[in-house]
Amino acid sequence: MTAFVGATLIDGTGGAPRANAVILVEGGRIAAVGNRGEIPIPPESRVIDANGKWIVPGLIDAHIHFFQSGGLYTRPDVIDLRETRPYADEIREIRQRIPDTLRRYVASGVTSVVDVGGPFWTFQVRDLASRTEPTPRVAVAGPLIATYFPQELKADDPALIKVDSPEESRATVRNVLAHKPDLIKIWFIPLPGRSLAFQSSVVQAAIEASHAAGTRVVVHATELETARAAVQAGADILAHSVEDRRVDEAFIKLLKDRNVVYVTTLVVNEGYQEVLGQKVRLTDIERRLGDPEAIATFDDLARLPVWKKPWAFHWFSRDIAFWNLKRLQQSGVTIAAGTDAGNIGTLHGPALHREFELMAEAGLAPEEILAAATQGGVRVMGRSAELGTVEKGKLADFVLLDADPLADVTHLRRIFRVVKGGAVFDPQALIERPPSMQTQP
Repeated sequence: MTAFVGATLIDGTGGAPRANAVILVEGGRIAAVGNRGEIPIPPESRVIDANGKWIVPGLIDAHIHFFQSGGLYTRPDVIDLRETRPYADEIREIRQRIPDTLRRYVASGVTSVVDVGGPFWTFQVRDLASRTEPTPRVAVAGPLIATYFPQELKADDPALIKVDSPEESRATVRNVLAHKPDLIKIWFIPLPGRSLAFQSSVVQAAIEASHAAGTRVVVHATELETARAAVQAGADILAHSVEDRRVDEAFIKLLKDRNVVYVTTLVVNEGYQEVLGQKVRLTDIERRLGDPEAIATFDDLARLPVWKKPWAFHWFSRDIAFWNLKRLQQSGVTIAAGTDAGNIGTLHGPALHREFELMAEAGLAPEEILAAATQGGVRVMGRSAELGTVEKGKLADFVLLDADPLADVTHLRRIFRVVKGGAVFDPQALIERPPSMQTQP
């Protein structure tokens, strides 16, 4: 039995913070929660003095990709540098560094992640995370079922599987379901020359096949009409913010009526703009906890010949994405915090804290952001019964902070200790530990 004593507890249920709290943990689960004086501490307990600390539920990044590094070479369909680093070499190095990547999540206070699309080998990452520590809990979608396939991402075990008909959609879903995914991901990129109605029918076929097997579906859709079509086709989760137009009342009602989760992913656009615009501004936690090998590649762009550099990197309207997030939050739509980590400039682990800052710039209060990173995240994971709050019977995943996160959302990065399944981790020690390549997937 371990007793955490004296912290101010923000348990994630929406109730008021509880001062001088006691949390008892046994067998990886929370055995009791209450105020000091209410909860007897068994004499044999290991007592952790948490006076002056704040405790919040473990954070959840509801949108990541393990098959991407966050570095400059990870998306050759965006900037093709395969002559400098072959894509197969990039993937091999990413796989070698998976144990280190998992530790960086835990060090960032992220105790659960959702990989919403990647090669079949990402199922091995889930297996690795389930049997080793320190790692976050991992939910996996497997290969993205795509309406478009960039040839630059061609690989022996590709991250995407292109489908051209409802029949192909259903067959591909059956193939992915054989690996027991936690959800199915559809990359819905409308193409010229085919009607949105036909392409929606391809998406709908994949959703129906997934739902028939009891598996939820997340859809990539960044334009309002594409997102609307995806939800009408049955999507359970929207993987990104709508960026092209302000959402309308009919769309808001559709999301609420169908209980759809809306994932933010604001930081991924910023990451691309900063790296490709050669104006990288890392936060303190990104510098401390971000993968130094990925960060080092950002400077490589300056050494490229002019003809190889990208000309366009202002791809989205920040104002529209922010407005939509605030409007949907006010309307009662379930929001989940996600980063799209692994894309160029979006670092595994600490990127979630920059996402929080952007959500705050959009007008969300710290308590709303924390809810998106806990209650919203478990909705995407499908594990609300076990995670997302600090309550009796739940898995013992929580974070001890040095400052009040409800006073300032940046205080969520002031991490003292991370508890996952009752095990207590020092964030700095996790990063200083040399990565083991013997447990790579």
